[in-house]
Amino acid sequence: MKIRVINKSHHDLPAYATALSAGLDLRANLDSPVELFPMQRRIIPTGLFIALPEGYEAQVRPRSGLAVKHGITVLNSPGTIDADYRGEVCVILVNLSDETFVINDGERIAQMVVARCEQVGWEPVETLDDTERGEGGFGHSGIK
Repeated sequence: MKIRVINKSHHDLPAYATALSAGLDLRANLDSPVELFPMQRRIIPTGLFIALPEGYEAQVRPRSGLAVKHGITVLNSPGTIDADYRGEVCVILVNLSDETFVINDGERIAQMVVARCEQVGWEPVETLDDTERGEGGFGHSGIK
């Protein structure tokens, strides 16, 4: 699939790290380093503008290495980029650690997964079909 992109950053376009990667690494596009203090959230620009085809979305997800090593994650995970959005792709990062984290220009801050999505139409009914699970949720299956 080809996606039209404007790259106003001073970095290469996002790329897959391996042949079977699902996500493309997004890089911070910054004029100077940004300090992210404990429990602070910031919008980090990427310098990318995309035009997704109808029926697709781009999901902005955390990078596991930043999460496990530094407590840095995408706050609204996954963030959704709609097919009709034409603004800059930005990432809402939050620091869940107890130490300040410095985001440098060009740092890989998130990953983007492009996925097909459907829009639904509601069909109001009075009852739903029965299933084995029924109304069980939030830990209904136990701990085993």
